[in-house]
Amino acid sequence: MKLAASVRRPETPETNDGTTAAGAESVATAVAEPGDRSARTRDADGLAVASFVLGLVGLLVMNILLGPAAIVMAILALVRSTSRRGRAFLGLALGIADLVVLACLVTGSGTVSWNFAG
Repeated sequence: MKLAASVRRPETPETNDGTTAAGAESVATAVAEPGDRSARTRDADGLAVASFVLGLVGLLVMNILLGPAAIVMAILALVRSTSRRGRAFLGLALGIADLVVLACLVTGSGTVSWNFAG
């Protein structure tokens, strides 16, 4: 048994770069379907979760790097209108807390490094 399918494409005028105007429209509508969550929202949700995790881990280790990273990721997630706004705000608060903990430890010991023994 042999299955064959023919695809008939409508006649559309080509643009200067060789693509068709209808092809560009179908790509634009495929990306922004109203019933489907867009990739941008999923990326923003991932940024919110990553911000929370980095802020939480940053309280224990490497807060000089993880605190600012958590703050930047939380702001990006909020700007991109994440559906996990609470997690993004927690990541922002934990990133700021990382920097506050670092400032307290630096003023106490006089160095940027610290350990659990005190």
